[in-house]
Amino acid sequence: MGSGAHSAVPCRASVVNTGEGLDVSVLTRRMKEGDETAYQTFYENYYDRLWRYLLVVAAGDEEAAIEAVQATFLRVVRHIKVWPDDAAFWGWLTVLARSAFSDQRRKRRRYLAFLDRFAWHSRPEPSGPDPDSTEAGLVELLEKNLAALPADEREVIELKYFEHQPVREIAAALKTSEKSIESRLSRVRRKLKCALLEGLKDE
Repeated sequence: MGSGAHSAVPCRASVVNTGEGLDVSVLTRRMKEGDETAYQTFYENYYDRLWRYLLVVAAGDEEAAIEAVQATFLRVVRHIKVWPDDAAFWGWLTVLARSAFSDQRRKRRRYLAFLDRFAWHSRPEPSGPDPDSTEAGLVELLEKNLAALPADEREVIELKYFEHQPVREIAAALKTSEKSIESRLSRVRRKLKCALLEGLKDE
């Protein structure tokens, strides 16, 4: 877990107290110091517990729970601090987990609102009993096409439709005219709509 966020450190003795479970104060201190062994111990002791917790939060959606667990672990790496015991540490972890899950839901709503503007009414009707899988496919397709946009085009789309900034403020931030921003938005909307509809045809 910690290998991508911390430099390698020498292996240390186990942070588990024999016969007494996990010593959270030692564990979290060593995690804060960047100890890879401590992060592995954390992963082994808390992954399943967090997954079960988030599965309840996600109302049984296993995929959403897994994604939220991954996002939670990233937040742990970024914000870890020393905790005195399991109760305090677990309370903090559940706050991170709920926050990660909520952020995922907000992101999904933004993507679906964006799709509604450009391609939602042109999508094929779901042929099977699972419309959620169709929505997931559309979100994945949108993410792929947004990522493929040049940086300047992606920026103006995100400012307008994800951050809901008015054209006037976007023009001021990018040091150009409102007319230029409107023209750019129109051009990128057409490009994205064509790409999305083409992708839907291939599914």
